[in-house]
Amino acid sequence: MKLSTSLSTIFLATLSLFVSGCANPADKTEDARVSEAVDAVESIASARTYSISGDSTISFVGSKVTGSHEGGFKEFSGTIEVADGKIAPASKITIQMDSLWSDNDRLTGHLKNADFFDVPTFPTAEFVVTSMNGSGELTGNLTMHGVTKSITFPSDVEIAGSLVSLKAEFDIKRFDWGIVYKGKADDLIRDEVVIKLDVTASGDA
Repeated sequence: MKLSTSLSTIFLATLSLFVSGCANPADKTEDARVSEAVDAVESIASARTYSISGDSTISFVGSKVTGSHEGGFKEFSGTIEVADGKIAPASKITIQMDSLWSDNDRLTGHLKNADFFDVPTFPTAEFVVTSMNGSGELTGNLTMHGVTKSITFPSDVEIAGSLVSLKAEFDIKRFDWGIVYKGKADDLIRDEVVIKLDVTASGDA
């Protein structure tokens, strides 16, 4: 009886760890609302321009049946436009896709090839703001892998003098941008990818 009880305990503990390890990170973030790209908008003449600083980070978390991987981009640039106390249209971030990194060197190479981002064909990705509402939701056109979609996601923005801080965490579905590689039959890669933004920008005082 004691042996049986011990084996049951070990089995349940192992099962619990397995289930925990397979959890989808996107279950803890808000889904970005995705729609067809909107017409490009012009910048507001009275907007103040802030340049994105080098200590900003753009990272992601992707997952599959057996676990998850973290990654991000080392090289990106752009400007944040501010008008009436909000991030204004035409704010833009351009990402150099070859600067992609992950927590596994072999995975990094795979993410850059045609199964995923196809970096030689699509060397940059770009996000251009089209609007920001009063509750802090940002909307903009995200161009990636040759596909442009409008996305809306929650953000935390602070504007203080010569500095702007933008933080956001949300998830998108990579299939919406034509990145459809599914992985191994017994270890499928999830559609959802968590995006984390921690961006600062500075302007003249």
